[in-house]
Amino acid sequence: MPAPEGYEIDDDPARVDRDAVWEWLSTQAYWHRGRSRADVERQLDGAWRVVAAYDGATGALVGFARALSDGVALAYLADVFVEDAHRGRGLGHALVTAMVDEGPGSGFRWMLHTADAHGLYAAHGFGPPDQSYLERPRVAPTGAGYRGT
Repeated sequence: MPAPEGYEIDDDPARVDRDAVWEWLSTQAYWHRGRSRADVERQLDGAWRVVAAYDGATGALVGFARALSDGVALAYLADVFVEDAHRGRGLGHALVTAMVDEGPGSGFRWMLHTADAHGLYAAHGFGPPDQSYLERPRVAPTGAGYRGT
């Protein structure tokens, strides 16, 4: 996977530094609120695919992206970040390119939620949702589970 000079992009889930992902998500991500370390671990375990950016000199994880998918036609891009000290070098584009444009889901319909970085995602074909898109925001659980009728 192509990466900016001095960096490496890799999709090996075993290589992901989970402590680094947790540290960034729990202290920097505006979208992370409410998730515990156990939640993040389950999300990493259940991810369809993860892609990370690594500093070529130290091997440290400096960027990350996670995806959920049915593996056939639909995917959701989540938890995309680049460490502050490594921003402005094209790592965000490299992560999204590896995940969305060049990976096994390159032909999928991709979705994401974001309050920022719209320019980054627009460069990869993301735009406003179509008229058929509906969303139910996250709500607190109300019981032990569905009991049916």
